Amino acid sequence: MLAKLRNLVARPARQRTPKLPPGQRVYAVGDIHGRLDLFEGLIAAIERDDASRGDAISDVILLGDLIDRGPASAGVIARARQWSQERRVEFIQGNHEEMLLVAARKLDAFRSFLKYGGRETLFSYGVDPEFAMEASTEELQLAMLEAIPQDDFDFVDGFEKMLRIGDYLFVHAGVRPDTPLEHQLGHDCRWIREPFLTHDGDFGAVVVHGHTITEQPEIRANRIGIDTGAYVHGTLTAIGLEGENRWFIQARDDGDGISIQVAA
Repeated sequence: MLAKLRNLVARPARQRTPKLPPGQRVYAVGDIHGRLDLFEGLIAAIERDDASRGDAISDVILLGDLIDRGPASAGVIARARQWSQERRVEFIQGNHEEMLLVAARKLDAFRSFLKYGGRETLFSYGVDPEFAMEASTEELQLAMLEAIPQDDFDFVDGFEKMLRIGDYLFVHAGVRPDTPLEHQLGHDCRWIREPFLTHDGDFGAVVVHGHTITEQPEIRANRIGIDTGAYVHGTLTAIGLEGENRWFIQARDDGDGISIQVAA
């Protein structure tokens, strides 16, 4: 499945091939959406890959949407926090993290949160599904506030809007074309699709993003999309970057277990 990527990776993404600063290595991970099984498989694969490539300053960047839709959002949050205590991990806030934070304060936002995968998040924190079916919206919101630890709300609230390293910009959804990177709005960084996706001009950096699902990583001259639909297609993707080199690591749910694929 990753064979097609080898030719794409080999092509220069722009006239001047983007690169990271010397001695730095980055792994960016797409939208996890509560798939702890895929996340655990990808963590192990990233650590093996990192150890095999020699010394470097090694960073992992999670591009947001750790939660909702999949069955184990609470477990993903716990594992992400644990991993960040073991190595360098940066966190970008996605639109689903934003929805969670707003849903804690506003009832209308809570209704939208439930509609777009929030129920699964509540169940992962121990809210009873039968109670959820019978409860009023107000009662269910209160149950969420009781079930999710304040430490987890604070953790998610601390996620970044974007992060730039070398010639790459890491963000959840994308950026607004023709707007300087330092002037990008958080809402766009977490929610935008168009006109970002079809824009063929220079954003000021090669944008590595999630948010918009494609079956395989989408590699363009000005952006690389790595949301491969963990909760839809059962594939969680990371991109590795070092110098001018790029490679992809995928954890895939084959039905009988989690397999790992690497495209060099």
